[in-house]
Amino acid sequence: MGSKTPDEHQRGPNGSSGNAAIASINPPRPAAASGLVHGALEGQDEDSDGDGDDDEKPGAELKTNGTSEKSKKKRKKSNKKREKKSPITQTTPPRIHLAEIFPNDSYPEGQIVEYAARNENLTRTPAEELRHEAAVKNMDADFLKDYRKAAETHRQARQHAQTLIKPGIALSTIAQDIEASVRALVGHQGIENGDVLKAGLGFPTGLALNNIAAHWTPNPGAKEVVLQYDDVLKVDFGVHVSGRIVDSAFTVAFNPVYDPLLEAVKAATNTGLKEAGPDARISALSAAMQEVMESHEVVLPTGKVLPVKAVPSLTGHNILRYKIHGDKQVPFVASRTTQRMEEGDIFAIETFGTTGRGNLREDDTPIYGYGREKAVSTAGLGLSKGARDLLKTIDENFGTIVFSRSSLERLGVKHYHLGMKTLVDHGIVNAYGPLVDTPGSHVAQFEHTVLLRPNCKEIISRGDDY
Repeated sequence: MGSKTPDEHQRGPNGSSGNAAIASINPPRPAAASGLVHGALEGQDEDSDGDGDDDEKPGAELKTNGTSEKSKKKRKKSNKKREKKSPITQTTPPRIHLAEIFPNDSYPEGQIVEYAARNENLTRTPAEELRHEAAVKNMDADFLKDYRKAAETHRQARQHAQTLIKPGIALSTIAQDIEASVRALVGHQGIENGDVLKAGLGFPTGLALNNIAAHWTPNPGAKEVVLQYDDVLKVDFGVHVSGRIVDSAFTVAFNPVYDPLLEAVKAATNTGLKEAGPDARISALSAAMQEVMESHEVVLPTGKVLPVKAVPSLTGHNILRYKIHGDKQVPFVASRTTQRMEEGDIFAIETFGTTGRGNLREDDTPIYGYGREKAVSTAGLGLSKGARDLLKTIDENFGTIVFSRSSLERLGVKHYHLGMKTLVDHGIVNAYGPLVDTPGSHVAQFEHTVLLRPNCKEIISRGDDY
């Protein structure tokens, strides 16, 4: 999920704004994701012993009575068919809870990358050292289990969605499929009070077309938007397990004229992932990503050449528990920030490239999602009962997780628009709208989540698709 640059975006309650290789161009669309099969579960028992006729051999009764009795008992036991359970395989679409497929919570690792030689002469301030020690301590077995489950959920959900994404499909169908997959795979349907906070969507499913760079999702009751051959579609969604959020995005284009755009953005994101690590200067990553991205260009059928530009008003970001945007930003244009990455950090490394100007504006409508601003007190505001009840629902079910109108209505909430307007007007809840470039332009996005572990970095969301 793209983060705005500091002068445009309010940060979370506990964080302040910082100073501002993959072969294919499009994700492949396999018939099924890794471990997916069509149809129901396979679970028939296997009979590895045959029909047991070999036990009745001539001469068996020539033994003494005692021996014969023992052998009969043995034969009686051996005649029982041995039941062997077949491994549980995922269905298509993926609707089986991952805990049933991966015994003992042994979820797949992300891409493990060893760190290059590090500068041991760098020192941390006492405050940085305390943050470092706390963050590294938190990266325990439960932390990795939750993150890897969230990442495997993201992979399976998106890889099935990739089989559906083609011209003629409604964007609401894509969103509904992704969200149904996520809820099934994490084992939480998000209907009961507080269930969303256990596991589910990390933020609303973003399906941004063409010059819409980010923050667009289908809303209940809105006019259907149907995907066309010449569209460039960004698919950006998050999955969390116990507040551990995986943020990853990819872009699909059917017209090969836009292949260089996708290639530029993917290469820039991979450059950022390569350079990321403890003590890495964020300004160095920013400059490297911009240089890679802006070395590409798009040639239209008319012969007109459009340079690919990095979008300066969006950035990557670190991720905190239950909070998609932390207190560090990773621009992908040259910046003067003095911030460095640290062990224990979790970053969403993402880049956006455009054939337009790159100066995005925020549309008021349609609403993409809402996010609770915990730093704002409600004391003395005299909120109406409707606004108070709505805020209670938000706190109990989403906390600081950004949520969509469809997720709110899934809980059975109705007639909430006036109460939501009150909360937004008082700054208690932030409302997010689409971020848009110039009409006629096309924007692409690629993104991965990387864990900066003590001895290696783990690109947790990496898959065979991108």
